[in-house]
Amino acid sequence: MMETTGGEPDDGTAEVLDRPLPDGVRRRVVQIVSDGFGGLTLAELPAQLRQYARFTPSRRAKFAGNAMAAALETDPLFRQRIAEKLRETQPELTAALDSAAPPPAADPLDVAAAAYVLRPAGWVKLVTAAGEEALRADAERADEENRAELERLREELAAARGQIRTETERLRTDLDTARKEAESLHRKLRGALSDVKRGEAALRKLQAETDAARAESQAQVSATESESRRLKARLAEAEAALEAGRKAAREGRSVEDMRLRLLLDTVLDAAQGLRRELALPPVSVRPAETVEAVEPGRMTPKDIATRALSENDPAILDQLLALPQAHLVVDGYNVTKTGYPQMPLEKQRLRLLGQLSQLAAQTGAEVTCVFDGAELAAPVLLAPPRGVRVLFSKSGVTADEVIRQLVRAEPPGRPVIVASTDREVADGIAKAGARPVASAVLLKRFTRG
Repeated sequence: MMETTGGEPDDGTAEVLDRPLPDGVRRRVVQIVSDGFGGLTLAELPAQLRQYARFTPSRRAKFAGNAMAAALETDPLFRQRIAEKLRETQPELTAALDSAAPPPAADPLDVAAAAYVLRPAGWVKLVTAAGEEALRADAERADEENRAELERLREELAAARGQIRTETERLRTDLDTARKEAESLHRKLRGALSDVKRGEAALRKLQAETDAARAESQAQVSATESESRRLKARLAEAEAALEAGRKAAREGRSVEDMRLRLLLDTVLDAAQGLRRELALPPVSVRPAETVEAVEPGRMTPKDIATRALSENDPAILDQLLALPQAHLVVDGYNVTKTGYPQMPLEKQRLRLLGQLSQLAAQTGAEVTCVFDGAELAAPVLLAPPRGVRVLFSKSGVTADEVIRQLVRAEPPGRPVIVASTDREVADGIAKAGARPVASAVLLKRFTRG
């Protein structure tokens, strides 16, 4: 609220405005102050307004409006100076206000603003009347605007209704067309679905026939492959049998030739040994020599009987190994476990093979040592000693069986000596024509050196 004080009561300064200055009047007041602002010197301006002295009127009205209104209200001297500037720029309006007869054609807001600055008698009524007039004008203007807006809205509503009716008719026409198209599409869709169902049924039938044909073809292929595999297997068996037969024929002839040659060498060596043993003269036999008689220096049957050795005498093994083409077969673990069972198997083998190597070097006999393969925890990395053949039985085959096979492989008539304490082995090889010797006899022969 803006109030005025000071001066005499008859000049209107004692009047007081009991309501806020209307906005329209206030804007006109600020404009009057801004216009008169530039005609004052810096000393004539209130201290709070001096910073706006260099502003243009429009900028002062924009940025210093509140400050100018406050200074006009609180500084009577500043108001009087602005009033003087107003009298200079609008003499007719100010003279009419001084005479209390404002021109009827003047703008009520301009009249109220000038009255507020000049403060003539009755200025509060002028300001109040101007405010009310401005409010009525604003109300009338608002009514006019509202009526115009209402009319415009009515016209827009009518146009919108017409447009809606047109759009509705168009949409109804489109809807009818769409319904007809939908019905046509439904009919086509039903026909297409029927065709699809018939196609699916035909496809399922064709798929079933194809699966049946494929299954039959696979069965035929499987049968053909089975027959082909069977024929290939029979062919492979026949080829293997033929090759085995050829190999057996070749090996049979080779083995038989070897056995015959070995037997011939044995007979020849035996004959030569017999000649040396009997000390036969190189001359042919005379008829007189066929007469039985005891000649001087000849051995009698009694003398021969005294030369017989015990079965446990190692000398008997020397005599056997001295026979032509003698073959000594040793039951390895049977000998080692008889002679030195406390040693580990590896050391047992090494000790026995070293002793057999010395024996082979001394006698010149063929020596084969057989170990039981079932005793092995892993394959043996062993270099056989010189003159000794080392064999291990296969899985599931005992050393005794390998020894019997070795004996059966020799030709009848060749001297084969088997060193083993196993009675079953001794009986079996004796029936095959070999000579069994106890393991203890071989061990004694080793200790004798």
